[in-house]
Amino acid sequence: MTIEPEVRQATEAPSILSKAFDLLYSFNTRDRVMTLSELSRASGLAKSTVHRLLARLIELGAVEPHRSGYKLGVGLLQLTASMPSAAIREIAVPYLAALHRWSRHSVHFGVLRDLDVVYLEKLVGQGAPVTITSVGSRVPANCTAIGKALLAWNSLDSFEEDAPERLPRLTPRSITDPRVLVEQLRQIRRDGVAVEVGEAQAGIACVGVPIVINGYAAAAMSIAYPIDQGVSEKAEHALVDAAGRIAREAKGAMARGQSGWFPAEP
Repeated sequence: MTIEPEVRQATEAPSILSKAFDLLYSFNTRDRVMTLSELSRASGLAKSTVHRLLARLIELGAVEPHRSGYKLGVGLLQLTASMPSAAIREIAVPYLAALHRWSRHSVHFGVLRDLDVVYLEKLVGQGAPVTITSVGSRVPANCTAIGKALLAWNSLDSFEEDAPERLPRLTPRSITDPRVLVEQLRQIRRDGVAVEVGEAQAGIACVGVPIVINGYAAAAMSIAYPIDQGVSEKAEHALVDAAGRIAREAKGAMARGQSGWFPAEP
């Protein structure tokens, strides 16, 4: 049987696309510049395939040559800057910076994707300990204050039904039982503030709040601090105030005709 060229291209395209993304995801904050051999090992692709993909990705601006290796191209930044979540991040940045200066601790900003938090911004406090989070990283939502703040504004009944039998564990303090987590999420929904103590990383605690727009938690923000140092009792109030101001600015942007980026129907 002869396969028409159009059909053959349609069946091959997803495989090529998947390989291209496997290659792009080989880069990380530790390996920002990689050689062809390193990319081949990291992606699991043959060198000939990597070489062919790199040539096309360079043409598209997704990858750039760098000395004897390769790096992600600034063309990708153009794409990420157009994400709907980037719009609310732009509104949030001044408030995150103010919280960072006031608290002298690390400040995070993230969104929920499936059962993970994806961090869109991180401002590190002076002398702050190294943490597992970075811009673009994904961390199980059940282990983080930001994740709990976001999950609390979901349909908790649906979450309990659809959640896996055991949730991911990052430390011995991580909550892995969905039923236990749901009870905590109900309390967070009532209080408007989420807290985690050593659940994502030993020795680190976080307090977080959602940015709620029209009843939907579009994003969340948190202050992280070493457990032995604690954080000011005013931190919760500062976070709630900042989240409210961000939500109001976002609503203003929507009223000016920018509602298309909003992740849910108003």
